[in-house]
Amino acid sequence: MDINFTAEEEDFRSQIRAFIDANLPPSIARKVLDGRRLGSQDYVTWQRILAAHGWGAPAWPQQFGGTGWNAVQQYIFEEECADAGAPKQLPFGLKMVGPVIMAFGNQTQQDRFLPHIIDAGDWWCQGYSEPGSGSDLASLKTKAVRHGDHYVVNGQKTWTTLGQHADWIFCLVRTSTEVRAQEGISFLLIDMKTPGITVRPIIMVDGEPEVNEVWFDDVRVPVENLVGEENKGWTYAKFLLGHERTGIAGVGRSKRELKTLKAMAARQLVRGRPLMDDIRFRDRVAHVEMELMALEITNLRVISADRQRGRPGPEASILKIKGSEIQQQLAELKMQTLGHYALPRIEEGLEADWQGDPLMPDYPLQAPAATGTYYSNRKVSIYGGTNEIQKNIISQMILGL
Repeated sequence: MDINFTAEEEDFRSQIRAFIDANLPPSIARKVLDGRRLGSQDYVTWQRILAAHGWGAPAWPQQFGGTGWNAVQQYIFEEECADAGAPKQLPFGLKMVGPVIMAFGNQTQQDRFLPHIIDAGDWWCQGYSEPGSGSDLASLKTKAVRHGDHYVVNGQKTWTTLGQHADWIFCLVRTSTEVRAQEGISFLLIDMKTPGITVRPIIMVDGEPEVNEVWFDDVRVPVENLVGEENKGWTYAKFLLGHERTGIAGVGRSKRELKTLKAMAARQLVRGRPLMDDIRFRDRVAHVEMELMALEITNLRVISADRQRGRPGPEASILKIKGSEIQQQLAELKMQTLGHYALPRIEEGLEADWQGDPLMPDYPLQAPAATGTYYSNRKVSIYGGTNEIQKNIISQMILGL
């Protein structure tokens, strides 16, 4: 495999960079680069800018409104966006339910939902995990009972990321208890404004309400919102999880974080010398940088193979494991760089207009974000299927053990 980009690909990179320079709002980029809190409108604004230029769905085929870019072009686009400080495109519509609707949905569903994923008309969230049904997803208990032309849904979903902003949720629900657990699950699209839905925030250790509980109490869902066949949802769920795990790798964002880490370590003085001069610390930075380079090459190989197959393969589990581990290592190294400054948690430090703490004039502006990121990244190795589960997938489906 030639890991060097061609002249045409470098020209494509220049086009992407020029577009971002001209169109990414500086106020949003500054929030991302400084690790400040993003509002829901920041994500929507950037998505609509991309959609207006025809770039709202970089990984989708043209027949569904996507760019039709190849794997390398997609990769370059995501890398340039991350480096410039663009908000990441929300994966729930673009990389999760969108591909499922394209592959298994009917024409009516495709016409109804896909355009509004691209133009940010609909914000989607994921209804998979339940209390007691995370890694063992087949044990889920949320029920959908058909009554005429509706399903009546009762149950609970948890760890629903950004569900407080969502217009729609895609859910795995149990529609049969008479067959093997995996064979009695269906895939439903549910309007979050439907009576009977309650969203309750879960405050995480970093103090942010990123995830939620979602309760369903006699929620009526039109049968037309069933994707594919009843009781075949497990097949669609596995297809979706492959796309999710590929996206978790986050190579572009990790490259940006590595650049930030190096800059911080060059400024942070320890006994009068930059921390980056410390050979032990420099070794740790070099180690994570080499792992990131290897992940980048693997990521390119996997997404290229995915495009030929039309779906992610088990190799996505490798990306998920290494990508999450690298993100955690970078967050830990940032904390080490900040030293005792990393200990306080200043809530207002996440706001865009925060200028520092007058009681601690030397307090680094990056500290509140670094602390929160370290806490938040503890979960990266859990969601999308725990890393332990991913190792089982690799041993069974790749190594044949």
